[in-house]
Amino acid sequence: MKHIYFLSFFLFTTIVFAQTKVSGVVTDPSGMTVAFANVIFKDSNIGTITNEDGRFYLESDDTYSTVVFSFIGYETKEVSLEGKTTYKMDVVLAEEASALDEVVIFSGKTSKKDNPALAILRKIWENRRENGVKKFNQYSYDKYEKLEFDLNTIDSTLIKSRVFKGMEFIWDQIDTSNITGNSYLPIFINEAISKVYGDNLLKEQKEILEGNKNSGFENNQTLIAFVKDLYKEYDVYDNYLKFFDKAFTSPLSRTGIDVYNYVLLDSAYRDNKWCYNIVYYPRRKGELTFKGDFWVNDTTFAIKEINLRASKSANLNWVREVYIEQEFDVLNDSIFLITRDHFLSDFSFRKKEEAQGVYGRRTTLFDNYSFDIPKDKSFYGEQVDPYKEEIYNRPDEYWAEKRMEELNKDEKGVYKMLDTLKTVPRFQTFYKIGATLASGYYQVGNIDVGPVFSIFGFNEAEGLRLRLGGRTYFGQNDPWRLEGFGAYGFGDQRFKYGVSAKWLLDRRSRLTVFGGNRKDVEQAGASLTTSNDVLGRSLASSSLISVGANDRLTRINLTTAGFSFEPAKNFSARITGSYRTLESATETFSLDYFDEDGNIQSQISQPEIELGFFYTPRRKTSGYGVERTIINDGDFANLYLGYTYGIKDAFGGDFEYSKLQALYSQPWNIGGIGRLYSTVEVGTIFDPVPLGLLSPIPGNQTYFSLYNAFTNLDYYEFVSDTYASLHLQHNFGGRIFSRIPFLRDLDLREVIGFRAVYGQISDENIALNAPNGLLLRAPEDIYYEYSVGIGNIFRVFRLDFNFRGNYLENPEARKFGVTGVFGFSF
Repeated sequence: MKHIYFLSFFLFTTIVFAQTKVSGVVTDPSGMTVAFANVIFKDSNIGTITNEDGRFYLESDDTYSTVVFSFIGYETKEVSLEGKTTYKMDVVLAEEASALDEVVIFSGKTSKKDNPALAILRKIWENRRENGVKKFNQYSYDKYEKLEFDLNTIDSTLIKSRVFKGMEFIWDQIDTSNITGNSYLPIFINEAISKVYGDNLLKEQKEILEGNKNSGFENNQTLIAFVKDLYKEYDVYDNYLKFFDKAFTSPLSRTGIDVYNYVLLDSAYRDNKWCYNIVYYPRRKGELTFKGDFWVNDTTFAIKEINLRASKSANLNWVREVYIEQEFDVLNDSIFLITRDHFLSDFSFRKKEEAQGVYGRRTTLFDNYSFDIPKDKSFYGEQVDPYKEEIYNRPDEYWAEKRMEELNKDEKGVYKMLDTLKTVPRFQTFYKIGATLASGYYQVGNIDVGPVFSIFGFNEAEGLRLRLGGRTYFGQNDPWRLEGFGAYGFGDQRFKYGVSAKWLLDRRSRLTVFGGNRKDVEQAGASLTTSNDVLGRSLASSSLISVGANDRLTRINLTTAGFSFEPAKNFSARITGSYRTLESATETFSLDYFDEDGNIQSQISQPEIELGFFYTPRRKTSGYGVERTIINDGDFANLYLGYTYGIKDAFGGDFEYSKLQALYSQPWNIGGIGRLYSTVEVGTIFDPVPLGLLSPIPGNQTYFSLYNAFTNLDYYEFVSDTYASLHLQHNFGGRIFSRIPFLRDLDLREVIGFRAVYGQISDENIALNAPNGLLLRAPEDIYYEYSVGIGNIFRVFRLDFNFRGNYLENPEARKFGVTGVFGFSF
């Protein structure tokens, strides 16, 4: 999962800037709360509606003395305010006797028959493609986006805490949210101006960044990109809205009738257009749904305004609140175009209202729409220089002219406050701790020491293993990087090392040269699709705890050199030359084979040339240096095609062979029933080679759940020269458990998996490897296994129960196993 970029500070104050603030709960005479009641300052258009629990919060910069409460079937009530701030109001609405026989009040589950709200909803479906930019062949528009992070719900105890000694000046910027009613302190702000072009016929869209300004963690473009990906673009007309790696059912979805209750609440003019007001709320708890209301035009059935608030019972980690507002304007009296989008999320370790957390807010404004001005298809495929100095250094005059919305007084003060905060030593310490947890490296000058999470390891060959590494780091956009490590095994009493270098020669084509050398012990065959990553090493090579003996290890001395380039976005090619020597690392495992003269050899010396093609459509990256950070990891397809040629005699090479490999992985959002991950791998070796160069089916003798490995197989239990494998893993996201009463509140998630592999091994390869004593066999009858898992345990752990499907007669076959995996996910 992606890195955690939020520092865990928790803060509060009582400073207020608005002139009038009210909050409380609305009930009926029996004490039942009234959901979606109207709350408005008298003689104004400033108002809100109560949530599903009848609670409300409302504020204004102006001074008001009266609040008006109303709802269909109840008498309107006016409440006088005694001061500027009135919290914890208890408002009781009396039933309107004259309306009792005329008005039907929808409560609980609404009927799907004779419900006028559903008739309007069906009209929205019929006209959804007749609204917005999708109605035109081509389109373009200007886009202004403002991203903010704010610390919230801060109490006086934390304000006085010694943790913030020397940073007291930050409290001067505290304000109050007009959505949640909680105070907040801005800690990060980023502004961006872009021009967007699209072609509905070509199904292409391109966004060109024209200006960017930020404060807070200003040098961390990865944080900015990560936040943008969290708040990715969405269309409320789509059936599912995807953010936080989850697919929420849209209230305008064609499946909405089965997920939401709908109530036709009101009708009125909105900007001179007669519109219906429909309130919606979930039919069931625990599902990824919203509650809120929308205004829809009575003739075009286009959405004029909509607000969405995630249900508090939704199975969503670390997020206490999600609130979305969208506004649309009318073009040519019929076409509605989005003009404003506001997204607020409240991140917190706990969901209690009094717990501290972090607001993440995105406000996006749209203007200057143009239509049906075509551009060549090549325009959308052109590579754009990912970094231009002037874009990130626009003068204040530029922003004053280009901003579509003025910064408020608090936002203007953020830039100065955060620049000052970064000079405080205590804050710098906090920042370094957060950066180490996120990256796994601790920065000392221009050297990163780490990864800190791989210092300790254990295997049968080395015993206890200690490893310490580092890399050069002048900034995230370094054009070159050196990296190395040293390790020592207390069992074999040997020193291991690795060193690599890479240099980005051209930023536009991403032409990069690289090379390195590693002398180490590893578990070969931990994956089917092999690579020549000189510093790559699987978890299986040094797991502290394993199932059975982890003694089938190889000593490797690998040297590589090559170059790569990216001729098109997310498509790259790589040519690598390598030379490796392989030999067994333990006395209980053998790589022996017959040479051409019939003599037994124990060491393999092999040069190779590899040509690889990589295609990752929709991948998003941050940075423009020799290393880039993947922002949306696990959210895009991955295709690989590779050809390897083994060279004999040259450089002492022992074998000549050809190897062809391919991999295709793809995540799938399957509506409201979760997310499926799939991977297909195929490969073949065309000539006889020793065991060290064959393709073992990747087993897993650790207690960790490793995707693309077979949990119930031992290492080298199956070996092949031709293979085809399938891996499927589906996470239901709690959809089943949410319907079981005693499990519903635990927010557990159901995960199922299926893994299968077919393989062959030739008689020539079996004969060649006869001296090593290992029974070489391939899964010609298709080996398979399956698993069921319980995820989101304590929100960070998944437990998998793995079952072997066949080949149960194999010696010491593991019919059942339990594995687990830690991970951060929403």
